[in-house]
Amino acid sequence: MRVFLFIILLPLAAWAEGDRAGEFDYYVLSLSWSPTWCALEGDARNSPQCDARADFGWVMHGLWPQYHRGWPDYCPSVERPPSRAMTRDMADIMGSSGLAWYQWKKHGVCSGLSAPDYYALAREAYERVNRPEVFRKLQDPVKLPARVVEEAFLKANPGWEPDMLTITCRDGRIEEARLCLSKDLEPVPCGRDVVNDCSLPSALFDPIR
Repeated sequence: MRVFLFIILLPLAAWAEGDRAGEFDYYVLSLSWSPTWCALEGDARNSPQCDARADFGWVMHGLWPQYHRGWPDYCPSVERPPSRAMTRDMADIMGSSGLAWYQWKKHGVCSGLSAPDYYALAREAYERVNRPEVFRKLQDPVKLPARVVEEAFLKANPGWEPDMLTITCRDGRIEEARLCLSKDLEPVPCGRDVVNDCSLPSALFDPIR
C-alpha cells in the first residue's frame, strides 16, 4: 500500500513544485505597439500610457523566460519583490509601473535573477533593438500585412533572421513584435510555441498619438 501511494504522490509532488527559477532555454522580448494596446484596452482604463504627451510607440511588454516547448511562469522565488521606485523607473520603456510589477510577478521570478538585475537585463534587451523609425513617421492609420512590419525590423537590425522574430495581430490590428534571445541576449531561432505570425493580408496599424 505504501509503495502504491508513493507512486501516486510522486508526480503530484513534482507538479506542486512548479517551474524552477532560472531553468529555461531562452528569452522572448515582446515589444507592443502602444497605439494598438490603447485602442483595445488602455483607453478604457484611462491609462497614462495612452496620453498623447507620452509619445509611446514600441514599448516593452516583457522579457519572458521560455522553454523550447512551453514556458514557465509564477515560479517560486527567494528574491525580494521590486520596490515601487524600481517599477516606476521602468515606466519609460514599459508604459506603466503596473506593467513592470506584473511582468516581474509572472515572468521575472522565473529568470533566476533579482528584481534589479532582471529589470536591468530587460532594459538592455530593449535598448539593443533598433526599432524602425518609419513607424514613428505615420500620420494616419494604414492597413498592411504583418510581413511589412517584420521586414522593417529585419532591415533595421542586420544579423537577425526571419525565424528569430514573429509579428502578432489582435482584433485585426498589428499587436506585437517578439524577438527570441539567448540568455546572453543574442538573437536565436524561436521555438514552435512562439512562432505565431499574423496571417492577415491587411492589418490596421495606427500612428503614434
